[in-house]
Amino acid sequence: MPGATNLWEFDVLDLIFTNVAAPNMGTAAGILPSASPGNMAVALHTGNTISDTSTVQTEAEAAYSGYVRQNVVRSVSGWSVGGAGIADNDSAINFVISTSGPETETDVSLGGFAGVMQMFASLDLDLIVNVGVTPEFAPQALAISLD
Repeated sequence: MPGATNLWEFDVLDLIFTNVAAPNMGTAAGILPSASPGNMAVALHTGNTISDTSTVQTEAEAAYSGYVRQNVVRSVSGWSVGGAGIADNDSAINFVISTSGPETETDVSLGGFAGVMQMFASLDLDLIVNVGVTPEFAPQALAISLD
């Protein structure tokens, strides 16, 4: 089965997360960045029902009182893409403090415009959200690869 080169994976991650052109696709300029970078919406989920057939971020989305998705700008100020083909968050991603609970978050997703889910993963450890808990991803804690 064919695979993508590490360089192409790096270029695609750069395009998706930092809005930098992915060169040499079709022409030297490649796939150009968006005129307006927009955001990646980060969502928490309460079940591992998310799969590659999921298309909306509302599927099993967190529902504790106060919860809202967090937007991270698609730029080098929001994300870093390293030579190992991993994109990660530059700053902490802080969700709103919970005023209810308990609720167990098991998954995370990234989406774009209108809540369309584009990437998903299970959390390494479940997150129990109770009253007074502020879920967060510390800087560089949300690491994404295309593998």
